[in-house]
Amino acid sequence: MEKEGTATAGEATAAPPPPPPRLESEVVVLRRHRHEMRLKNATTVLRAVSCLFSALAFIVMVTNKHGDWKEFNKYEEFRYAAAIFALGFLYAAAKLVLLSSRGDYSIAALSPRAVAMVDFATDQVLAYLLISAVSAAIPLTNRMREGADNIFTDALGGSIGMAFLAFVAVALSAMVAGYKLTIQTCI
Repeated sequence: MEKEGTATAGEATAAPPPPPPRLESEVVVLRRHRHEMRLKNATTVLRAVSCLFSALAFIVMVTNKHGDWKEFNKYEEFRYAAAIFALGFLYAAAKLVLLSSRGDYSIAALSPRAVAMVDFATDQVLAYLLISAVSAAIPLTNRMREGADNIFTDALGGSIGMAFLAFVAVALSAMVAGYKLTIQTCI
Protein backbone atom coordinates (compact mmCIF):
# COMPACT_ATOMS: atom_id res chain seq x y z
CA MET A 1 0.00 0.00 0.00
CA GLU A 2 1.36 3.37 -1.00
CA LYS A 3 1.32 6.29 1.31
CA GLU A 4 -0.25 9.45 0.07
CA GLY A 5 2.22 12.20 -0.83
CA THR A 6 5.17 9.90 -1.58
CA ALA A 7 6.38 9.22 -5.07
CA THR A 8 6.58 5.71 -6.39
CA ALA A 9 9.75 4.42 -7.93
CA GLY A 10 8.52 5.17 -11.43
CA GLU A 11 7.44 8.72 -10.70
CA ALA A 12 10.01 11.48 -10.65
CA THR A 13 9.75 14.22 -8.09
CA ALA A 14 8.04 17.09 -9.86
CA ALA A 15 9.71 20.48 -9.85
CA PRO A 16 7.63 23.42 -8.76
CA PRO A 17 5.64 24.88 -11.60
CA PRO A 18 7.26 27.82 -13.37
CA PRO A 19 5.94 31.23 -12.47
CA PRO A 20 3.24 32.47 -14.80
CA PRO A 21 4.57 34.67 -17.58
CA ARG A 22 4.29 38.35 -16.92
CA LEU A 23 1.93 40.29 -19.00
CA GLU A 24 3.40 42.94 -21.24
CA SER A 25 1.59 45.67 -19.32
CA GLU A 26 3.18 44.51 -16.04
CA VAL A 27 6.63 44.80 -17.59
CA VAL A 28 5.86 48.31 -18.83
CA VAL A 29 4.58 49.33 -15.39
CA LEU A 30 7.69 47.92 -13.70
CA ARG A 31 9.98 49.74 -16.13
CA ARG A 32 8.09 52.98 -15.61
CA HIS A 33 8.30 52.56 -11.83
CA ARG A 34 12.06 51.95 -11.97
CA HIS A 35 12.49 54.96 -14.25
CA GLU A 36 10.46 57.17 -11.89
CA MET A 37 12.52 55.95 -8.93
CA ARG A 38 15.77 56.81 -10.75
CA LEU A 39 14.43 60.30 -11.50
CA LYS A 40 13.34 60.74 -7.88
CA ASN A 41 16.76 59.60 -6.61
CA ALA A 42 18.56 61.89 -9.05
CA THR A 43 16.42 64.81 -7.95
CA THR A 44 17.08 64.04 -4.30
CA VAL A 45 20.85 63.87 -4.83
CA LEU A 46 20.87 67.10 -6.84
CA ARG A 47 18.81 68.89 -4.20
CA ALA A 48 21.16 67.65 -1.46
CA VAL A 49 24.22 68.81 -3.44
CA SER A 50 22.71 72.24 -4.09
CA CYS A 51 21.71 72.52 -0.42
CA LEU A 52 25.23 71.64 0.73
CA PHE A 53 27.08 73.94 -1.66
CA SER A 54 24.67 76.85 -1.14
CA ALA A 55 25.10 76.52 2.63
CA LEU A 56 28.89 76.37 2.33
CA ALA A 57 28.97 79.35 -0.04
CA PHE A 58 26.80 81.36 2.35
CA ILE A 59 28.85 80.42 5.44
CA VAL A 60 32.18 81.21 3.78
CA MET A 61 30.84 84.51 2.46
CA VAL A 62 29.35 85.82 5.73
CA THR A 63 32.29 84.74 7.89
CA ASN A 64 34.71 86.53 5.58
CA LYS A 65 35.45 89.50 7.86
CA HIS A 66 39.06 90.53 8.31
CA GLY A 67 38.76 94.18 9.26
CA ASP A 68 39.14 97.45 7.36
CA TRP A 69 38.17 96.99 3.69
CA LYS A 70 38.25 93.19 4.04
CA GLU A 71 34.65 92.69 5.12
CA PHE A 72 32.10 91.23 2.75
CA ASN A 73 29.22 93.37 4.05
CA LYS A 74 30.92 96.59 2.88
CA TYR A 75 30.24 95.58 -0.74
CA GLU A 76 26.79 95.49 -2.28
CA GLU A 77 27.70 92.68 -4.68
CA PHE A 78 28.77 90.38 -1.86
CA ARG A 79 25.69 91.17 0.24
CA TYR A 80 23.51 90.31 -2.74
CA ALA A 81 25.44 87.08 -3.31
CA ALA A 82 25.13 86.09 0.36
CA ALA A 83 21.37 86.67 0.27
CA ILE A 84 20.98 84.53 -2.84
CA PHE A 85 23.19 81.78 -1.38
CA ALA A 86 20.96 81.74 1.71
CA LEU A 87 17.86 81.61 -0.48
CA GLY A 88 19.36 78.70 -2.43
CA PHE A 89 20.02 76.82 0.78
CA LEU A 90 16.52 77.45 2.12
CA TYR A 91 14.89 76.40 -1.15
CA ALA A 92 16.85 73.16 -1.46
CA ALA A 93 16.39 72.34 2.23
CA ALA A 94 12.63 72.92 1.96
CA LYS A 95 12.42 70.63 -1.07
CA LEU A 96 14.38 67.95 0.79
CA VAL A 97 12.09 68.24 3.83
CA LEU A 98 9.02 67.95 1.58
CA LEU A 99 10.51 64.89 -0.05
CA SER A 100 11.32 63.17 3.24
CA SER A 101 8.00 64.00 4.89
CA ARG A 102 5.65 63.12 2.04
CA GLY A 103 7.66 60.60 0.07
CA ASP A 104 7.41 62.85 -2.96
CA TYR A 105 6.95 66.51 -3.76
CA SER A 106 3.25 66.23 -4.37
CA ILE A 107 0.92 68.52 -2.56
CA ALA A 108 -2.63 67.28 -2.08
CA ALA A 109 -4.17 70.29 -3.84
CA LEU A 110 -1.95 70.03 -6.92
CA SER A 111 -1.96 67.49 -9.71
CA PRO A 112 1.33 65.73 -10.60
CA ARG A 113 1.59 67.91 -13.70
CA ALA A 114 1.17 71.09 -11.64
CA VAL A 115 3.83 69.88 -9.18
CA ALA A 116 6.21 69.19 -12.08
CA MET A 117 5.51 72.66 -13.47
CA VAL A 118 6.15 74.34 -10.11
CA ASP A 119 9.40 72.38 -9.65
CA PHE A 120 10.57 73.33 -13.13
CA ALA A 121 9.71 77.02 -12.72
CA THR A 122 11.23 77.39 -9.24
CA ASP A 123 14.39 75.54 -10.27
CA GLN A 124 14.74 77.85 -13.25
CA VAL A 125 14.31 80.96 -11.10
CA LEU A 126 16.80 79.77 -8.48
CA ALA A 127 19.35 78.79 -11.13
CA TYR A 128 19.07 82.27 -12.64
CA LEU A 129 19.47 83.93 -9.23
CA LEU A 130 22.51 81.83 -8.35
CA ILE A 131 24.30 82.51 -11.62
CA SER A 132 23.47 86.23 -11.40
CA ALA A 133 24.90 86.38 -7.85
CA VAL A 134 28.04 84.61 -8.99
CA SER A 135 28.40 86.87 -12.02
CA ALA A 136 27.93 89.96 -9.84
CA ALA A 137 30.61 88.89 -7.36
CA ILE A 138 33.28 87.72 -9.82
CA PRO A 139 34.32 91.10 -11.34
CA LEU A 140 34.73 92.78 -7.95
CA THR A 141 36.69 89.82 -6.62
CA ASN A 142 38.96 89.87 -9.67
CA ARG A 143 39.62 93.62 -9.24
CA MET A 144 40.46 93.05 -5.57
CA ARG A 145 42.83 90.22 -6.49
CA GLU A 146 44.71 92.50 -8.85
CA GLY A 147 45.43 94.85 -5.93
CA ALA A 148 46.02 92.28 -3.20
CA ASP A 149 45.74 88.53 -3.21
CA ASN A 150 45.05 87.58 0.40
CA ILE A 151 42.84 85.40 2.58
CA PHE A 152 39.86 87.72 2.02
CA THR A 153 39.94 87.38 -1.76
CA ASP A 154 40.72 83.65 -1.50
CA ALA A 155 37.65 83.11 0.67
CA LEU A 156 35.55 85.12 -1.79
CA GLY A 157 36.81 82.95 -4.62
CA GLY A 158 36.02 79.79 -2.66
CA SER A 159 32.52 81.00 -1.87
CA ILE A 160 31.89 81.90 -5.49
CA GLY A 161 33.19 78.51 -6.64
CA MET A 162 30.88 76.65 -4.25
CA ALA A 163 27.96 78.79 -5.39
CA PHE A 164 28.75 77.91 -8.99
CA LEU A 165 28.64 74.20 -8.07
CA ALA A 166 25.27 74.82 -6.41
CA PHE A 167 24.14 76.49 -9.64
CA VAL A 168 25.20 73.44 -11.66
CA ALA A 169 23.23 71.14 -9.32
CA VAL A 170 20.13 73.35 -9.53
CA ALA A 171 20.43 73.63 -13.31
CA LEU A 172 20.63 69.84 -13.61
CA SER A 173 17.68 69.56 -11.25
CA ALA A 174 15.77 71.95 -13.51
CA MET A 175 16.58 69.72 -16.47
CA VAL A 176 15.23 66.69 -14.61
CA ALA A 177 12.13 68.67 -13.62
CA GLY A 178 11.65 69.69 -17.25
CA TYR A 179 11.94 66.06 -18.30
CA LYS A 180 9.38 65.08 -15.66
CA LEU A 181 7.10 67.81 -16.99
CA THR A 182 7.29 66.44 -20.53
CA ILE A 183 6.54 62.95 -19.23
CA GLN A 184 3.51 64.28 -17.33
CA THR A 185 2.10 65.84 -20.49
CA CYS A 186 2.56 62.58 -22.40
CA ILE A 187 0.79 60.42 -19.85
